[in-house]
Amino acid sequence: MTPSLLPSKTLCWLALFLWVVGASLLGWFFITGSTVPGDDGRTAIQLKPAERAFILKEMRQLLQTVHGIVTALSDPDQSQGLTEAVAAARSGGMEMAADANPALMLKLPLPFKQMGISVHQDFDKLADAITKGITSQQVLHQLSSITSRCTACHEMFQLTAS
Repeated sequence: MTPSLLPSKTLCWLALFLWVVGASLLGWFFITGSTVPGDDGRTAIQLKPAERAFILKEMRQLLQTVHGIVTALSDPDQSQGLTEAVAAARSGGMEMAADANPALMLKLPLPFKQMGISVHQDFDKLADAITKGITSQQVLHQLSSITSRCTACHEMFQLTAS
């Protein structure tokens, strides 16, 4: 090798090394998020006050989705009730999660993200299933599966503002 190629080869290796380190750090943050052990045994997710408010607002919207589905199922006019149940379920679907801030997503640990995305996906699946004519009992069964993840998430995590 000529001496003039040595510095560029060294720079290539240095760039590759820095890229691997950067990608590894990004992957680590994607998996662990910005967390510390909580004071009550749960994992505390550390967020800015506005980020915490955003997540809590989304959780309230999901609770409104559940309420909308249950209310629609209790409608004596089942055709109207099922139409409302589809709309309620769709309101908690993936479209709701579409505007997530990438910087906020990095702060959330992977299990939190997985549970959240699966809840949104399952609300869309529930809307599709209602459209195909599943029974109220089947709707409640699927809704129970969704809310079990909500409960599990609240048992595992707490949101702290820093």
